[in-house]
Amino acid sequence: QVQLVESGGGSVQAGGSLRLSCAASGRTISSYAMAWFRQAPGKEREFVAAISWGDRSANYADSVKGRFTISRDNAKNTVYLQMNGLKPEDTAVYICAAGVYAVTVIRQYDYWGQGTQVTVSS
Repeated sequence: QVQLVESGGGSVQAGGSLRLSCAASGRTISSYAMAWFRQAPGKEREFVAAISWGDRSANYADSVKGRFTISRDNAKNTVYLQMNGLKPEDTAVYICAAGVYAVTVIRQYDYWGQGTQVTVSS
């Protein structure tokens, strides 16, 4: 199985940037699609971004498109989420996931990290 550990979260002001990392262990993630989800208190977990390791195709939630960029480094077995132009509504726990396809549906992912907190102040 794959173990995923997120890092890079923190507290920033609106308009600021953060870069999240998701380090995988247990096995290589070169053949896995990777994704980021987020969950704010009292809200449902929502899709943020996903990337396919095979063809490097990526998709984003409409709410973050143009501001967030997902990428990966197979040599380091790590996936990243660059977040620019952060807004208070981006505040949430950001969770890394791995699965077969780079899709938006939560149930399609097989492995999940513990999450990292991102807080954006006005």
